[in-house]
Amino acid sequence: MIRKLILSAAAALLVIGAAPTPPVHAAGDDLPDIGSPSDAVLSKGRATQIGRSVLMQLRAADMILEDPELDEYVDSLGHRLSAHAQEGNQNFEFFVVNDGGINAFALPGGYIGINSGLILATQRESELAGVLAHEIAHVTQKHIARRAAAQGKSSMLAGAAVLAAILMGVAGGANTDVVQATAMSAQALAVQQSINYTRINEYEADRVGLIILNDSGFDPNGMPEFFETMSRLQGAWANRVPEFLLTHPVSSTRIAETRSRVEQLEPRPYHESPEYLIMRARMKALTYPTADGAVTFFADQLEKTPEQYVHLRYGLAVALIRAGKADKAVPILYALREEDESVITFHSTLGEALMAAHQPAESLLVFEQAMALFPRNVPLTIRYAESLMYADQYDKAHAVLLDLFNAVSPTPVQVKLIANAAGASGEKAEAHYYMSEYYLRSGNLEMGIDQLNLALAQPDLSEIQRARFIARRDELLPYLPEGTQPRNIEQARRE
Repeated sequence: MIRKLILSAAAALLVIGAAPTPPVHAAGDDLPDIGSPSDAVLSKGRATQIGRSVLMQLRAADMILEDPELDEYVDSLGHRLSAHAQEGNQNFEFFVVNDGGINAFALPGGYIGINSGLILATQRESELAGVLAHEIAHVTQKHIARRAAAQGKSSMLAGAAVLAAILMGVAGGANTDVVQATAMSAQALAVQQSINYTRINEYEADRVGLIILNDSGFDPNGMPEFFETMSRLQGAWANRVPEFLLTHPVSSTRIAETRSRVEQLEPRPYHESPEYLIMRARMKALTYPTADGAVTFFADQLEKTPEQYVHLRYGLAVALIRAGKADKAVPILYALREEDESVITFHSTLGEALMAAHQPAESLLVFEQAMALFPRNVPLTIRYAESLMYADQYDKAHAVLLDLFNAVSPTPVQVKLIANAAGASGEKAEAHYYMSEYYLRSGNLEMGIDQLNLALAQPDLSEIQRARFIARRDELLPYLPEGTQPRNIEQARRE
């Protein structure tokens, strides 16, 4: 229930505003653009702070699905769409929420979350792309800022109360009924006042999202198709309305209007990635209630399907790895890789299966061959580094990850991985530096500074290292709350 409440509150930011909890940010980020009343209430810099803060809270509550392959797919799909959103100065970050409920939401600052349950509810990539395009449109049309301007600060405070009540309940183990009552009473203050405004936003997001979808090379019919799926679920589930319908109400009129708009678009060829079905199967295998149940599900599907679809075979292999039967997954993945070497996921999952089957030499060979074909591919490199660490090759894992992260920005989980690799290879100072970045990306400024102090306390630092650590610490110290001092080195070391 608590997990559901946090997700509902995050989605409700589109309805009632957002909690004003700022993480570390550059000075001047929250200066509004002159001339826009909505920006004066919720500037771009402030929106980014709020969105990043909520994402940190979701990650701290272990609600983000941290899977390199799925992350890469959703991020690639999202940026394929946002590139056509005609909002060149808006950054977007897409993430998957580990929840079976059917929901998606846009947070302030371009942070867009999509539930694993919604991905599984779609039938083809254009439907999934339609949902993401709709959420992107909420951001580019500044619906959150516009609503904040229309409703004033009281609604943003109500949103803060919702998130605070729920997150305190998670952290302190408060009574669920009390948390829910507190959240709902705060939410009720704003929802009724904003319902008509919400409908206007939804229709505008449909219109703009359809254009984004079409311009990105997807079938625009995917959007009304998914609305129709939601409408059927609404009737079938009566007492369990999907969360998506609570924040994105679907009516027959809305479906008809969306269909009408599709007909007005100029027809053009569209392209759906074969990766969609593969990633959907991976999602199913990883989120099925039990590992053995996932194996049975895919085995049954293959038995019913003479065509032996690639995505079902791949799903079975992932389920077998999850169930501790990696040796049975290996031949399936070898066959899939041989049939289509262009699918990077077949290489990375084969390497993962071989390592899980206690065949490290064969696993590393698969990864080395794949890295030559697809250098600096994020999920492939992460899986390669994990396998190197499993084989006690920590120096090489550190080097491989450092090369990757010099080119792409890592997630907090990935920062922790390179910290572990550095520490195990004897690079203690670098390990503390990486852990500092991990804590900063997780919203813990004091621990981030503590880790820099521990890095500076390590013997035999080079002058370059010392200068780098001091510069980073000096950059962060001004953002400590007034009166707060970082713990001394000995205290930090003891903890």
